[in-house]
Amino acid sequence: MPVAELLRQIPLELPDPERLRDSIRQAFHVTFDSYESLFTLLRNDEAYLRKPIALRHPLIFYLGHTATFFINKFVLAGIDSRRVDPRLESMFAVGVDEMSWDDLDDRQYAWPRVEDVWAYRTKVREHVDTVLDRLPLNGPVGWDSPWWVVLMGIEHERIHLETSSVLIRQQKLDLVCANAAWAPCRETGDAPVPEFVDIPPLRFRLGRERADPGCYGWDNEFGEHQASTDAFRAGRYLVSNHEFLAFVTDGGYQNDRYWTEEGLAWKRFAKVEHPEFWIRHADGWRLRLLAEETPMPWDWPVETNAHEAKAFCNWMASETGLGIRLPGEDEWHALRIHAGVPDGVREPLPKAQIGLAQQASSCPVTRHAHGPLCDVVGNVWQWCETPMHPFAGFAVHPAYDDFTTPTFDGRHALIKGGSWISCGNLAEPASRYAFRRHFFQHAGFRYVAAERPPSMPRLSRYEDDAQVAQYCEFHWGDTFFEVPNFPKALAHLCVQAMEGRPMHRALDLGCATGRATFELARSFQQVTGIDFSARFISVGDRLLRDGCIRYTVIDEGELVGYREHTLAEHGLQAFGSRVTFFQGDACNLRTVFTGYDLVLAANLIDRLDNPRLFLQEIHRRINRGGLLVIASPCTWLEEHTPRANWIGGFKQDGESFTTLDGLHALLDANFEQFGPAHNVPFVIRETRRKFQHTVSEVTIWSRR
Repeated sequence: MPVAELLRQIPLELPDPERLRDSIRQAFHVTFDSYESLFTLLRNDEAYLRKPIALRHPLIFYLGHTATFFINKFVLAGIDSRRVDPRLESMFAVGVDEMSWDDLDDRQYAWPRVEDVWAYRTKVREHVDTVLDRLPLNGPVGWDSPWWVVLMGIEHERIHLETSSVLIRQQKLDLVCANAAWAPCRETGDAPVPEFVDIPPLRFRLGRERADPGCYGWDNEFGEHQASTDAFRAGRYLVSNHEFLAFVTDGGYQNDRYWTEEGLAWKRFAKVEHPEFWIRHADGWRLRLLAEETPMPWDWPVETNAHEAKAFCNWMASETGLGIRLPGEDEWHALRIHAGVPDGVREPLPKAQIGLAQQASSCPVTRHAHGPLCDVVGNVWQWCETPMHPFAGFAVHPAYDDFTTPTFDGRHALIKGGSWISCGNLAEPASRYAFRRHFFQHAGFRYVAAERPPSMPRLSRYEDDAQVAQYCEFHWGDTFFEVPNFPKALAHLCVQAMEGRPMHRALDLGCATGRATFELARSFQQVTGIDFSARFISVGDRLLRDGCIRYTVIDEGELVGYREHTLAEHGLQAFGSRVTFFQGDACNLRTVFTGYDLVLAANLIDRLDNPRLFLQEIHRRINRGGLLVIASPCTWLEEHTPRANWIGGFKQDGESFTTLDGLHALLDANFEQFGPAHNVPFVIRETRRKFQHTVSEVTIWSRR
């Protein structure tokens, strides 16, 4: 079977489970092979270690990241608790989300040797192969199946196959080397004359069913959206390099009136005068491809970010007097439906420059006709006006709770249609990917002419994730039944215990939405907040950025109340410069998180998969004479911690063995208990009339 066939989505309705297992195994290996083949374009170790752009990690990170994703998700989902290399699985766990064009990541990383990362990938391949052999496959593969997490790993690597190819394209030319496996298209000719196609008004439904997925999908694809579009006209072709040249030569990059406020700020910061992959030579324009430069193929699609695409549309509108703009997501689907292109979930796509089925580059915009249009799918992604937003019924997948939710901010624009390297889910029209508008991808655009702006989703400014909102209220909201604010009370207890000790650096592990982190910053010079959930960390980051949070709380049934709280109302606005937040696993922290005078672990240990490992290793993070403060309601539950890993709450040798007994057994070698245990109550509001009232046992331990 051709490689391109194996890089497509895997139908989940195969009647024979072993045939489905083989299909998934083949997809894993071909995807793993394709990803490794892409990195053969790098000439030497410098190519791996030199950042292609300032806002991203060097490519060595991405070589390791997709492999560690399998291991970390298998551990998280309970598929396999074994690790291959805990150090690398921490180092390569979290990438850089390019949230802002001026958010330079200047942190230094002690990257491993390139050959060690390649060796690690070999071990991960063998590890995953073993898992695929023994993981039971008896029923249908759906959202709740462990096999869904396997597919998640495959599709995640396909995403990075594409995004890493963009970074290689942005790497210095003398650090890459072409090879036949990644040969580009050589076809080019005269660019077509732009023309419009009439798209009639349409009504249709978008969204997939979790109960009947057909094939793998990311969380944002599920739910329901009823779409209705007016009649409009769409460009027959993607905007070509030749068509975009008119904007460049007419001074489009110099004329600020064509640019949005955000786009203008980016343009001035980046000092851009032409598209990212265009290169001005004495003999004319050239185009940077994966591993070479070529004379400008004027009939290929131009590749831009969303700001440039929007500025071109504004320029063209001023030139023609037409309502030229980017399409909305619904309009893109309307033109797809009009062209007869299926959504890709169960029906195959028409022939297109997509999924590595042809050459490793774009091609002429006239090559692939789809009904009355060309390149409805494939060649390059197409920017839309619509920001990423959830469909009704959206829910995060527990194995990847921050895949989409960070993009529900109005700042991430949807891209549709896929590119020449988009494989698997990426190639499906039903898929929904979004990037910040300054982000570069293999992306261009198709403009539409319409009388009205596109229908836009209502973007809530309020955090409405139920669990996150509940913890926002727990940390930052009202107190109930005269019980003091819990994280504030813990921070006060910590500071009292630190009297006479150095108070330079503190670590708040399991920081949730960050109240104790900020409270500790009143007394410590530097405080780090770490939580496993990116959704919780995003609240702390929002407080650092905006000084306020907004969220909804459940009153009763479907009725909600709205809350807004600020750092200023709690007297914390002056301490933000001392606080940083990171996503991390308390049982597998990066080595840089060390040298603390205080570590606070609030209501953490009885929510860990392996609290013994955490307690046996935490002394390495604390300076001698420093304190470890542990708060726990001792509510040991197998849904959080396997029974074999409980440290207390059971009978041992016929006698009761408490959590405090377990703490002594695990900590006494490196700590001495400092004072008696404290009982600290807390109240969590569930609804207007339902509350959790709990007492946490707080113990303080001095590092020997």
